[in-house]
Amino acid sequence: MLCQFTVKNFKSIRDEMTFDMQAAAISEHEDRVIKDRDGELFLPVSAIYGPNGGGKSNVLEALHSLVVKVLRPLYATSDNENAAIRIKRVLIEPFAFSAETVNAPTEFELFFRTASAEYRYELTVRKDVIKYERLDRVKLETGRRSALFERDGNEIMLKGVFSKLKTSEDLSGTLPLLSYLGITYAKNEVVQDVLNWFDDGIDFLNYGNPSQELRMAVSNSEDVKKLMLEMIQEMDLDIVDFRVEEREHDRIEVFTKHVVDDYETELNLFNESSGTKKLFGLLPFIAQSILEGTTLVIDELDAKIHPVLLRYMIMMFNDMKINRHGAQLIFTSHDLSTMNSEVFRRDEIWFVAKGNKENSKLYSLVEFKNDKGESVRKDAKFDKQYLEGKYGADPYLRKIIDWGKVNA
Repeated sequence: MLCQFTVKNFKSIRDEMTFDMQAAAISEHEDRVIKDRDGELFLPVSAIYGPNGGGKSNVLEALHSLVVKVLRPLYATSDNENAAIRIKRVLIEPFAFSAETVNAPTEFELFFRTASAEYRYELTVRKDVIKYERLDRVKLETGRRSALFERDGNEIMLKGVFSKLKTSEDLSGTLPLLSYLGITYAKNEVVQDVLNWFDDGIDFLNYGNPSQELRMAVSNSEDVKKLMLEMIQEMDLDIVDFRVEEREHDRIEVFTKHVVDDYETELNLFNESSGTKKLFGLLPFIAQSILEGTTLVIDELDAKIHPVLLRYMIMMFNDMKINRHGAQLIFTSHDLSTMNSEVFRRDEIWFVAKGNKENSKLYSLVEFKNDKGESVRKDAKFDKQYLEGKYGADPYLRKIIDWGKVNA
């Protein structure tokens, strides 16, 4: 489970920015939060809105860059085909519009939970070189806190349950210590617990190859396929089944089975609409996340998806009878049909906007205050006020709204 993520000096993000999945103490949709074993409450869904070029995608990309920085060394010599598809080299770029930041390091801080513990991982990187790194743990059962390691430049201190482990004297400056421990001490229980979250606990959706993604998600799980079919039927599509065929050169083809007026036929997924193709690239990840209780991160979830289907997917994560394992959905969107108090709590709606100096700012609706210092009411018309520019993340659209008054 993702608890909190902080980043500083990454692309359009100049100043420290924190994205929080901890539930705020507000009296709305209290049955739609994830309650962990120690009583802490977390959000199942968060949506990030804002204008094009405002920096929405950079928030998700920063999180993805941190995960890839840790995982990529582990797969450098791996023959895992799925990993090779998912783990591509990323460039951690600083904020480019300031002499102070262009040569300064990028800072990450991540809080996440596994079944047994909450971890805090810090990483500071400058031109791919590790400047600072730290890992701490809190056991959920006892609440006991302990430091596991700290790395400051070339100085490395292994602590707690890691104190008896050894590190190489010529450890590469570009290799995270966490990655090194994963390579060298893969069977260590705590190392496994941490890296299993990075590898399996969080996933980033790529729409580039829906057939390949479908194979990755469905090939080893009939449960995923079963839940996918249930979702397709709930969406009132006329697809009653699908099958995946292996081809030469590691290719696959997907065939969808349709029934219309008792007439049954098959279509190649290639011949389906762009929306159906995207659904087949999306639903395996949705199903897998729900079944396994993982965090799913999607950029532009609303693209090519009908608003009714988008709402249905969001509500699956919000429904604790369906979402029994604490799955989380984090996405960027422009869709306003779901930006309302029926679908979201105020702490689940986030905005990103750029200031005059090209610096992106991130803030949630629950913490937003107007010029009078007033908070947004929980029964407010979120979509209407957003379009009117009252939340600051899309001020240009207010001019469109005002044009209507000219012709009134």
